[in-house]
Amino acid sequence: MSFTRDALPADFVIGSATAAYQIEGSPTAGGRGPSIWDDFTTVPGAIADGSTGEPADDHYNRAGEDIALMAGLGLDAYRFSISWSRIQPDGTGPANAEGVAFYRRLAEELIAQGITPYATLYHWDLPSALEAKGGWLARETADRFAEFARVTVEALGDLVTHWITLNEPWCSAFLGYASGVHAPGRRLGSEASHAAHHLLLGHGRAVAAIREVAPTATVGVTLNLYSVRAATESDADRDAARRIDGLQNRLFLDPVLRGSYPRDVLDDLGETAWFDEQPMTDAVEIAAAVDFLGINYYSRHTVRAGAGSDGSLAAGDASSNPGSEFVEMVDTGAPKTQMGWEVHPDGLLDVLRMANALAPSMPLYVTENGSAYDDAVVDGAVDDLDRRSYLEAHLAVCAAAVDEGLPLRGYFAWSLMDNFEWAYGYTRRFGLVYVDYATQQRTVKTSGRWLAGLLGGSLA
Repeated sequence: MSFTRDALPADFVIGSATAAYQIEGSPTAGGRGPSIWDDFTTVPGAIADGSTGEPADDHYNRAGEDIALMAGLGLDAYRFSISWSRIQPDGTGPANAEGVAFYRRLAEELIAQGITPYATLYHWDLPSALEAKGGWLARETADRFAEFARVTVEALGDLVTHWITLNEPWCSAFLGYASGVHAPGRRLGSEASHAAHHLLLGHGRAVAAIREVAPTATVGVTLNLYSVRAATESDADRDAARRIDGLQNRLFLDPVLRGSYPRDVLDDLGETAWFDEQPMTDAVEIAAAVDFLGINYYSRHTVRAGAGSDGSLAAGDASSNPGSEFVEMVDTGAPKTQMGWEVHPDGLLDVLRMANALAPSMPLYVTENGSAYDDAVVDGAVDDLDRRSYLEAHLAVCAAAVDEGLPLRGYFAWSLMDNFEWAYGYTRRFGLVYVDYATQQRTVKTSGRWLAGLLGGSLA
């Protein structure tokens, strides 16, 4: 494969992405308050290597150096997230001036380098004070999130014009409140769907708040979507695919784009009664008009019905697929990343088509796509050919999607640099740039140099 930039439209945005807790470090600097990830990393066994988000990539102190790297890579745009507890240390109240100043400097320098900032308001780091009041299981948190959006856009909206409300609410709800493998580490099974509802309600209210403060801003939401295929054409396997597609994709796509929840998924969860008790106005708020849909895509699921598919398996409280614990993921024999995720570039086209079918006029962005491999520095270089191939193959799919007429407008590689990979700690590397955590030295990998060549960058 020999992919070139001219395979995509000249105005197609190519950038990279990060998240605040994964890169910033300095968890108490500038008046920042604690978040649920600060708390979760203190739980014995929660993080694979026992690490925390300090110092991560020390980006709080090295943002200038990192922006210079972005400029050298030739990036059109940079997607970053804003730490809620840097702006509102307790999750409410006026904006913390020092926190605002950090993100203003970041945005100003990006713009000075010709890089468009795309800011995500929530990438999983809920202020601890709000979790103490119930977290996303509490309806009030949706109101607090709308307030946070308003305060943040008031402070930064003259610099940042592209906003993403939520990143991957499926992960926040089902990894955080169903299986407990992510912060806040609660294992509540199907009740995690209540958190999903409040996340989506918070999204809708945040969109409304942003529209009031910055009417010309471009606003969207990012969902992690999967291509889901049945292992066979048997009724049981097809139902398994329906269940996982429902929980992973339709439970979020339908309310955001159609204004209603898929009833079959609520039935699978056993939560139909609870959802029916919610105010009818919630559906209208959740479906607030957005300007684009962000899609995070990493892999494809091939599934089959396993033991207990007759309903005899009791629902466990440690599954991220509550109500469908018996569904098994099938190994198709495709190459895998270090995460164990199969590499299926064609699945990206599947999810772009899926989103377009629901909202044909909606601009789409691939807001995350990337791969982890066991990288090592050898003679001063990191020759990550597998990652280069992964990125090239997925960008080629983006070009095919555009050629097909899908309204795909941009692509953000995950991630700009190696970082704290949530429950895996520092044992997984996704970056275009290698980070030596002991010295904080940055080394652009072969994949990063390939991307720079594609974009006309000027790396030293």
